[in-house]
Amino acid sequence: MRFAIYGSGGVGGYFGARLAEAGEDVTFLARGDHLAAIKRDGLTVRSINGDIHLAKAQASDDPAAIGVVDVVIVAVKAWQVEEIAQTMAPLIGPETLVLPLENGVEATEVLGEVVGHDKVLRGLCGIIAYREAPGIIRHAGVEPFVRFGEPDNRKSERTQRVKAAFDRATGITAEIPDDIQVSVWSKFLFICAMSGVGAVTRAPMGISRQLPESRQLLEQVMEEITAVGRARGVALPDDAVARALTFIDTLPETSTASMQRDIMEGRPSELESQNGAVVRLGHAAGVATPINAALYAALLPQEARARGEVSFADR
Repeated sequence: MRFAIYGSGGVGGYFGARLAEAGEDVTFLARGDHLAAIKRDGLTVRSINGDIHLAKAQASDDPAAIGVVDVVIVAVKAWQVEEIAQTMAPLIGPETLVLPLENGVEATEVLGEVVGHDKVLRGLCGIIAYREAPGIIRHAGVEPFVRFGEPDNRKSERTQRVKAAFDRATGITAEIPDDIQVSVWSKFLFICAMSGVGAVTRAPMGISRQLPESRQLLEQVMEEITAVGRARGVALPDDAVARALTFIDTLPETSTASMQRDIMEGRPSELESQNGAVVRLGHAAGVATPINAALYAALLPQEARARGEVSFADR
């Protein structure tokens, strides 16, 4: 199958490289020094499951130069989804599928408004990976997985074709869940809690999950998300929070979420798509979210500074 990877950092770089290694036709959409390095030296993935080097990786910053593909994997930051959706038209043909692998719960709807709801799957992934240097991806933790499906959970031949492509790749477990909404929100539970608590504490997850006070904070964030999800019709199970905490307990002690790293390093982050989204969606559903609201408010000055909206110095 022909894939375009829109966003070639930790997530897109890893999964795209594994697909290319398995023989799929993959083109990476990248920018700046990362694009230059891939064109010059290829793409390298340094992985706990074995390294990859794609000496002749295909890469571009221009969707028009790539043309129509079978699948567009969207792996940009959540706050960039709406922007890149506006540039995606050259990649989209009558049979093209768009697969978002985003941290939030809104990407499918955002993409569908632009490219057509019939073309967009609902999806998620699990991996701890990041761009270590231009042209180099570091996979540091979690056994990588992708889960995706039709938004209405119907079984379809097109999702089976995409799964078959992932199944041909090593280092990836692919699944079409019975209820993709539950899967997306189940991931949202732990990644949003990790992101918000991690960004406020500025500590790795090994510390935040160990201290009783910050562990309780993680649990409270998850309980609010569960209430919002259920109010929106997502059939989250009774043990959803316990499962998410169990997953967090399996992560390497040094684990940090990408939103946490972005905030700590002064970059724009996914705050609006994570804790901010819980507050916004909760308000729309009539569900109180005081813990997420407090985290959002505490982090907002850092976010505003990263986006050039306010200016202040660290003391």
